[in-house]
Amino acid sequence: MTVLACGPTWLVVDKPSGVSIHNDPGNDVCAVVLAALEAGKLPAIRTDVTAVHAVHRLDRDTSGIVLLAGDSPTRAFFSKQFSERTVRKDYLAIVHGQLIGDPDASDRGQWDWPLTAGAAGRKHPMGKGKRVPGTTRWQLLAHSRHYSLVQFMPLTGRKHQIRRHAKLAGHPVVGDRRYGSMRALTYLTTHCQFDRLALHAHRLQIRLSRNEAPTIFVSDGLPDTMQRLLENDQDIVKDR
Repeated sequence: MTVLACGPTWLVVDKPSGVSIHNDPGNDVCAVVLAALEAGKLPAIRTDVTAVHAVHRLDRDTSGIVLLAGDSPTRAFFSKQFSERTVRKDYLAIVHGQLIGDPDASDRGQWDWPLTAGAAGRKHPMGKGKRVPGTTRWQLLAHSRHYSLVQFMPLTGRKHQIRRHAKLAGHPVVGDRRYGSMRALTYLTTHCQFDRLALHAHRLQIRLSRNEAPTIFVSDGLPDTMQRLLENDQDIVKDR
C-alpha cells in the first residue's frame, strides 16, 4: 500500500483493489497503516497518534486514494468538508462499450438519474423505494474496440453512484460483480485474466487546514491490471 502523503495527524494512501478500509481486523487499510505507524515507518505523523480512521468510504473492490485521520478533531474537520460537498473526487474507470464521444475533443457529459440512498442490484440499479437526486459528470479519455476509459466526478454521494449510473447508461463498469452481467464477468476472468473492479479513485482535492487553499492528491495512475486490459484490447484510439 503506497503512502502518497502524510502530516502530523493525517495521511493519504493508494489502496489496492480487494482490500477493505475497515471491518477486516489485521488486514484492512486502517490496521495496516496503524501497524506501519507503530513500527516507526511513518515518521511525519505525531508520536502520540494511536489510531487511524477513514474519513470517507471506498468500496473494497475499488482501488485508489483514501484519506485517513489520526485524531477526532482532524477527522471532524475533513468530514465536514465532505458533508458540505466542497471536496472534489475524480475516478478513472473502464466501462463496457464505446461511450459516445471523441477523446480528442475532450467530450464531457453528465448523468442525472435519481437513485436510492442505499445500494441496488443489476436488475434495478436505481434501487427500489424513495429515490433522491444523483449527478455524475464524466469525460471520455480513450476507447478501444470493446471498452472506454472514462474520468468520473460524482457531484452527489449515493452508494455505488458511479457504478449504478454507468449501468443505467448502458456502459457498466468492467468487472462489476453487483451491476455487471455474469457473462461479461466470466469472459473477463477466463479470457483476460481480469478479476477486479475497473474503478480507481485517482484524485482528491481537499483543504488540510482552515487557512490554506485546497491541496490536490493524485494517485500513481491507472493500475497496471486496468492498463493491460486496455492495451490488450485492439484499436486503442487514445490513452491519456
